[in-house]
Amino acid sequence: MAVTDLAPSAPPGSAAASLLEVRRVRHAFRRPGGGEQLALDDINLSLREGEIVGLLGRSGSGKSTLLRIIAGLIHPTDGEVLYREKPLDGPAEGIALVFQTFALFPWLTVLENAEIGLEARELPADETRRRALAAIDLIGLDGYESAYPRELSGGMRQRVGFARALVVEPNILLMDEPFSALDVLTAETLRTDFLDLWMERRMPIKSVVLVTHNIEEAVFMCDRVLLSGSSPGHIVAEVKVPFAHPRNRLDAAFRQMVDDIYAKMTARPAPAPGMAGKAATLGMFDKLPHVSTNLLSGLMETVAAAPYNGHADLPAIAATNQLEVDDLFPVAEALQILGFAELAQGDIQLTQRGTVFAGAELELRKKIFAEQLVRSIPFAAHIKRVLDERPGHRAPRIRFETEIEDHLAEEDAHNTLRAIISWGRYAELFSYDDDAEMFSLENPGA
Repeated sequence: MAVTDLAPSAPPGSAAASLLEVRRVRHAFRRPGGGEQLALDDINLSLREGEIVGLLGRSGSGKSTLLRIIAGLIHPTDGEVLYREKPLDGPAEGIALVFQTFALFPWLTVLENAEIGLEARELPADETRRRALAAIDLIGLDGYESAYPRELSGGMRQRVGFARALVVEPNILLMDEPFSALDVLTAETLRTDFLDLWMERRMPIKSVVLVTHNIEEAVFMCDRVLLSGSSPGHIVAEVKVPFAHPRNRLDAAFRQMVDDIYAKMTARPAPAPGMAGKAATLGMFDKLPHVSTNLLSGLMETVAAAPYNGHADLPAIAATNQLEVDDLFPVAEALQILGFAELAQGDIQLTQRGTVFAGAELELRKKIFAEQLVRSIPFAAHIKRVLDERPGHRAPRIRFETEIEDHLAEEDAHNTLRAIISWGRYAELFSYDDDAEMFSLENPGA
């Protein structure tokens, strides 16, 4: 049976039987120095026939780890995955994966790369060739069977990745940010072509799981979107997308849903009992996003200028500057942490200090930044205090690194200390010698 002869057993978007269940999944990685780093906690989701489900969140929220657990490539630490009501103990024949970075073999032709998806099936050579050719034709590469990956554009190489997944005639297609390595126009073409094939039921796929950090992409493609939070990865909310395909990005309801998701993803955690109404403060060992001061200054200048004049819609900034969640959110959150901006309902508004900073000259900017850094980041103030108190006003990096690694995962500790070093240098709060790994004060007592 040809690939194009197969179709989902239920129309796209219709209610149908559950194909896959993820129940109370928890996953932890072993740290090199001992102990565990929890990557996923209490993940529950179901995947029904005829739907595209999005996993939307920032890098580090465990989306790709969860996708590999669903693919049977990783065994969860706790919990279970059921595929067609049976425990998933390893890679399943009915589940295929499309990667972000194409993952093609450069020494194989397009046809051979597609055929290799069937290598483990031990099918007759003529059947393997027939199915590979059908998949190549389906995804729009007819005539390129003998070409090598180096001869293809990025979009064409990703189409080969889709063909390789389709030849196994999967029930579930898992897609790990499949369009993020492509330029904007190519990615849009490939998304639209994929959706056309899906809606015309020309693919064997019954359901799709799409990992993305692009909010518009999730609303454009998916029937349901699961929002993931981090530290550890968990499901924050589920958003049902009610729009029929094809979808219009300029439609008011579409734009409102994008805004609503931005609001959910930038919302601060609920205050602890007894803290309602009190300003949120950063703890000594809370993690920080590693964002350059150039990006912080640039976003403040953008929001301060016309047409925003100090108050901007985050989706509008993202669209104008072609920014995705992983590009924009860390910058906006860093501004909020430092007291230069407030985030609410998907909007960013500069504080009085942020407005003054955006219009100031360099020396005044540094002075304002130093004041906000000491006031808002307890660990930066701690470093400054230690350097002030030491006779030589010097301290090795390991002095602070050990402290912070006792409270944060290794990568979070590394990024947090990098952020503090970068911000402290810019503000001239302290100096840091990268070769000697030494903190110092240029002007003790300043």
